[in-house]
Amino acid sequence: MNIVLEERVRELREERHHGASWMARRALEALVEAVENGEDPLEAGRALASARLSLGAVAGAIGRVLVTGSPEQVIAEAKAVIDSRDRAAKAIAVMLTSDIAGTVMTHSASGTVREALTHTPPARVICTISEPGSEGRRLAAELKACGLEVELIADADSSDAVRESDLLLLGADTVFKDGSLVNKIGTHAIARAAQEAGVPVIVACETFKLAPFDPEEPIEDTFELIPAALIDRVVTEEGAANTIDVASLVDRTPCLRQGYDLLRGRRDKLRSPEDS
Repeated sequence: MNIVLEERVRELREERHHGASWMARRALEALVEAVENGEDPLEAGRALASARLSLGAVAGAIGRVLVTGSPEQVIAEAKAVIDSRDRAAKAIAVMLTSDIAGTVMTHSASGTVREALTHTPPARVICTISEPGSEGRRLAAELKACGLEVELIADADSSDAVRESDLLLLGADTVFKDGSLVNKIGTHAIARAAQEAGVPVIVACETFKLAPFDPEEPIEDTFELIPAALIDRVVTEEGAANTIDVASLVDRTPCLRQGYDLLRGRRDKLRSPEDS
């Protein structure tokens, strides 16, 4: 693995301020760069996917482009997926229009959620600071810059705040076939408090974040597993699905299973470059 690819893998491994969609895009850009520099697409893809084992978005996006075949096809498909990422977020935002009203709360800093909130500004947005990393501060500032009314709260106040909200809108780093998901630590408690208060919980994510296997506890301690029972709906660019229907969505998402097969199927079989 050349020094440029090593730097890209290190960047992904150490990144703690951007969401999964951003990192998936960065991984695809790094894959294009590596293949253009003569790296083997599969080996480069495995190295990049192994950088963040808790983020199915990275493995899902890379796997999707690797199944296309030749280096030239991998480059073309990676660029197409990068272009489609923004269109997917816009499509999800449109589908969420009727759900966004009153006070909407979110946790962490999902670019897909940001797109939805700026497309249909609610009366008020509540952002948690989202420690560790404090990425909620950046999201709150970005939403304020777009003219939205935003309140930034401490993570410790999140369960109380969600009970007074009209919607909990979350992004996701991975959505498993049973409808459960991996997201920033703290999400589980907020989602449970929302459910107990009768506040809808909707997850907004692109299809490349879907994982065609059973849920797994994340390796990184800044993420946690949220059971499907706490989620009302998952909204992707392909439409909205109840958690029970996510398996069907996984089955009809092109190249998803094949991509994970190329990446040795399950993330726990991937190894970081440091382990080799």
